[in-house]
Amino acid sequence: MKDLRAIILAAGKGTRMKSDIPKVLHKVCGQPIIQYVLDVVKAVGSLTTYVVLGHQIDKVKEYLPSDLVAVEQKKLLGTADAVRSAEKYFKNYRGDVLILCGDTPLLSKSTVRNIIRKHKSSKAACTVLTAVVHDPNGYGRIIRSDSGVAMAIREDKDAVGLERNIAEINVGVYCFQAKELFAGLKEIKLNHKKKEFYLTDIIELFARKNLKVVTVETEDSQEGLGVNTREDLATAETIIRQKVLKDFMLSGVTIVDPQTTYIDRHCQIGQDTTIRPFTVIENNVRVGKRCIIGPFARLRPGARIGNDVEVGNFTEVNRSKLGDQTLMKHFSYLGDAIVGSGVNIGAGVVTANFDGKEKNTTHIGNKAFIGSDSVLVAPVKIGKKAVIGAGSVVTRGKVIPDNKKAFGVPARIIE
Repeated sequence: MKDLRAIILAAGKGTRMKSDIPKVLHKVCGQPIIQYVLDVVKAVGSLTTYVVLGHQIDKVKEYLPSDLVAVEQKKLLGTADAVRSAEKYFKNYRGDVLILCGDTPLLSKSTVRNIIRKHKSSKAACTVLTAVVHDPNGYGRIIRSDSGVAMAIREDKDAVGLERNIAEINVGVYCFQAKELFAGLKEIKLNHKKKEFYLTDIIELFARKNLKVVTVETEDSQEGLGVNTREDLATAETIIRQKVLKDFMLSGVTIVDPQTTYIDRHCQIGQDTTIRPFTVIENNVRVGKRCIIGPFARLRPGARIGNDVEVGNFTEVNRSKLGDQTLMKHFSYLGDAIVGSGVNIGAGVVTANFDGKEKNTTHIGNKAFIGSDSVLVAPVKIGKKAVIGAGSVVTRGKVIPDNKKAFGVPARIIE
């Protein structure tokens, strides 16, 4: 949209996380919290996105895509001051400004689209996302007039009397007319309790000026969850993980026990594949059709699993490719391996891929048979239909030709 820009607020210290990692870089389902917000902004059509940074600015800037504009909030003086830090980029802009917090991974694209749609159709100066919750503690309350118009947002520490019982809260997502936003920011005064300038104070300021403020209530109050503690992080992980698993099940993947299955957000799993309990599938993994994965299996980033493959209990695949109909049923590790189709990986097989300096590759040809408890010290090459006897050690640089058998420590070819 040519008349929509976005500001993401990500300058805070996140002190309650008790971490040296910036809060917005903590991961949920394998992806940094802020990436969920960036995905939403991109989906709703922001022409330019500004990310306001402060605490550990260099670490967050290193993660951000190059097409975003990083804005420094030099002193952490609250959300109004954070938005004001980006004002120079909006001097001649007369469109709308979408403002979101960088710590809200549960926010949905459809909800933000609703806010923008309502904002444009109502021609409001400001549109605010709200939610009704059972426990409003910690959140700003929406104060309404007798006629139901939003008149103010009262932050939790400032709420008194009956205001504390209000169940409708501010989620922290706004759409403003740019001209009214930056004019209003100049009039916001310092909150003496927190020594900060609250962006939420602009709602009361608008009401006094008879500028139109409208609200959109989210259908799912969980969308308003900001990640401020490790407990919040775990809650967000649980909610998003269940959504990820549901999407896979709807696409034709059997997940035997969703409560014990962990699949990161950016994976591909083919139809009619079965994921057994206590399986972990991390980002950047592709699994083909009709596979059986687990129980107690771990597929790490870069794993590529073909069709009709079995990766069984207590197994790990890391940066490796397994061809169609390959079996790896138990107690094995494949790292940096390229495995053909129809291969048997026996129990206890290990590719020793790290020599202390570099990761090295193991090549295993089609229909090879790797006996139990074998160790392949990479780089090695096992030919097509070759057989490695149980308990063998194939040493570094060894090539076992096609159709040959090798056995021993070190493994020697048996004629």
